[in-house]
Amino acid sequence: MSTALAELAGVTVLRHPAGQVVLDGVDWRVRAGEHWALLGPNGAGKTTLLRLLGAQGHPTRGTVDVLGHRIGRVDLRELRTRIGFVSPMQEVPHNATAHTVVLTGATGTVQPLWRAYDPATRERAHELLSELNCKDLADRPYGACSGGQRARVLVARALMSAPALLLLDEPYNALDLPSREDVIDAMRELSLTRPELATVTVTHYLEELPGSTGHALLLREGRVQACGTVDEVLTGARLSACFGRPIEVERNAGRWAARSARTV
Repeated sequence: MSTALAELAGVTVLRHPAGQVVLDGVDWRVRAGEHWALLGPNGAGKTTLLRLLGAQGHPTRGTVDVLGHRIGRVDLRELRTRIGFVSPMQEVPHNATAHTVVLTGATGTVQPLWRAYDPATRERAHELLSELNCKDLADRPYGACSGGQRARVLVARALMSAPALLLLDEPYNALDLPSREDVIDAMRELSLTRPELATVTVTHYLEELPGSTGHALLLREGRVQACGTVDEVLTGARLSACFGRPIEVERNAGRWAARSARTV
């Protein structure tokens, strides 16, 4: 059985000072090589859950273990350097080249720390850009890249630290169809070239899930509604219960589609 990279047991998070329950008794395990989808309505607690996995916060109750370390007993700054994170809202220097943006992933900084990048590190950044099919962007300012190109540059940046766990927070947000498919193709390729890498992707749309997605967790009002393989979880009945309206789910050639079920 694969190694557990992240494990949550009885995790509750309260938002102070009102004491609002954000997460309520969450149990979850992510193993090496697994690719998870994290879905649920707005306000379900997805971002908070992703922050815990990313060593960016503490639970109010329960335990969170990430990469063999218990949150609360480890330097979170050090642990975060071993976790890849991708979000279109990330702060990166827009006037820097794509290659420079990828380099900053080696130091986990917004601005480049040039003295920290030896020739091997710089070459690795070029290799990752090539792997993500955007080597031609190396000298282009990040701000001049398209949305899809930026997304792939950010994935390359997240891989600079050779993480065992890669977290993606709505990575396809605001992408047009071709750009979205380019990023989905890149994620599918990563699942083949890095068989031990685990990923967790927060998304609102089943259409954004690569066919390599093997597991899913549904979250509603801070509680786990379903958790397991995609065949068990990504069903019309379970998604309807999670989102509070009738939903039909189709799967074709390994990809999913969802729509509101007609009631008339």
